Order: sequence, then structure tokens, then C-alpha cells
Amino acid sequence: MKISAKMEYACVAVLELASHHASGEPVRIRDIAERHGAPPRFLVQILLQLKGAGLVSSVRGAAGGYRLVEPPDSISLGRVMDVIDGCPDEDGPKSSASPDSPVVQALVRAWKDVAAVERKMLDEITLADLLERAKGGDERMYHI
Repeated sequence: MKISAKMEYACVAVLELASHHASGEPVRIRDIAERHGAPPRFLVQILLQLKGAGLVSSVRGAAGGYRLVEPPDSISLGRVMDVIDGCPDEDGPKSSASPDSPVVQALVRAWKDVAAVERKMLDEITLADLLERAKGGDERMYHI
């Protein structure tokens, strides 16, 4: 599975918004960029794309920013990926080798099976799940 920089920044951005969802406070792009080392201009494009898809809303003004439209437990990682990278090809993986070859057919079936499992997992992992995992990572760390 290959993840583009755009996809990674989109996930980071929605997770930041998810972490502030309970407060209802919007999150500024500058805050996301500074916290995660993301290019602000790139984040603007990503958040506009997410807004166009109805996942986030924007608040204007000095105290403005972005926030999730839905609760973090109702937004899956697969859904964010669909918005950013587009829906996966319904036919699944293909081969450039001869499609009549039984070996190629077996490989393509195996790749499709793997893609289906991958997609199922992405659709089952919510932003709330990822926040919980991130919180668990913080608890295990210690500082000297």
C-alpha cells in the first residue's frame, strides 16, 4: 500500500480536527502546520477538498479555522482516502502480462483478495480509533 504525501497530510489534518471535535472549537491551519511540519498552502488545498466533500466545515474570522462536520467515530480512514485519492478502481489490480495465462489469473485473483481485505480494514478504522491509538502511544512514552 502506497500513501501519498497528500493523503498523509489529509489524515494528520482530520485527526487534529477530530481531537478538537468535542470542544467544538475550530482548528487553524497554522496550528496543524506547526504541530506536524506540514506545508500550510498544501493543507489549505487539502482542507478545501475535504470541505467540498462535506467532511469538514470552515469558520471565518480571527478565531476561525476548520472542524469536522461529523463525530470522529463516524468517519473512516477509507472515507478520507476516497475523498483525497478518489474511489478505488472497482475492477481491482490488473496485470500487464497476458490475461489468458493461468499464472497471471491466479496472481490477479490474489491481488484482488489482498485489496479487498485492505479496503475492509480501511473502512473499519475510524478517526476515533486512530485517536485512541495515538493516545495509547503517548502513555507508553516517558521522558528523562
